[in-house]
Amino acid sequence: MPIQIILLILFAALLHASWNALLRGGVDRLWSMTVMCMAVAVASTIIAIFVTPPAKASWKYAVLSAMLHVGYNLFLVRSYKAGDLGQTYPISRGSSPILITLAAAIFAGESVRVSALLGIALVSGGIISLAFKGRKLAVPSLPYALGTGCFIAAYSVADGIGVRLSGDPMAYTVWMSALWGVLMPPVYIFLRGPKSLFTLRPGFIIAFIGGLVSLMAYGIIIYAMSRVPMGAVSALRETSVLFAAMIGYFFLGETLTVRKVVACTVIVIGIIVIG
Repeated sequence: MPIQIILLILFAALLHASWNALLRGGVDRLWSMTVMCMAVAVASTIIAIFVTPPAKASWKYAVLSAMLHVGYNLFLVRSYKAGDLGQTYPISRGSSPILITLAAAIFAGESVRVSALLGIALVSGGIISLAFKGRKLAVPSLPYALGTGCFIAAYSVADGIGVRLSGDPMAYTVWMSALWGVLMPPVYIFLRGPKSLFTLRPGFIIAFIGGLVSLMAYGIIIYAMSRVPMGAVSALRETSVLFAAMIGYFFLGETLTVRKVVACTVIVIGIIVIG
């Protein structure tokens, strides 16, 4: 994999961990996530005005991905309700690279080198091991964390196929993201009502900025998937758990154990093998 692609993905991983930490640290995470999506919709719509629409062959994948992103949002928010960032995040992110590799082989006909498969396995194994306490996988929101991982795999493969048919990664990203951002507020209104959403409260600016950061992070990932195999991109992207572990330790009061240090070392080895 080209070194410039690796560096781009690692930068996206840092951005991704940052906005997840903002979400995990918020009081009302569903509201914060919806504000993030509103920011994504506004920014994507503005950018879309200046780019040519993606090829029609990619539209159905953009629509599918946008709907899957809404499901991902709901599961992610629910998983953070009971689990620490340092536990929930590794489960949801660690399960997705292997799922994406399998789905990409089935639906996109991708083949992956044995060395890359080994690297993906090391990254996923290292990530998931971060969620263990002793010998137990004690995650209160485990079903939602695993469900989040499934949604990640589903929308990643949809976007991986869609961007390759689009003819323009940026156009595909902003059109899909605009639709995703527009879909989330009606879901929130259905669950909570309009008054709750449109009442300005503390944390709005942070959540809005978090949305812009998430758009930049995923835009980089979509671009990378247009160039290299989806499973390898996902494995490198999920190294965001390294950054999440650091953020959780320094800013959210979470512990950094020997197990976590060893797991992070395994993840780094996996990155080297993939690269």
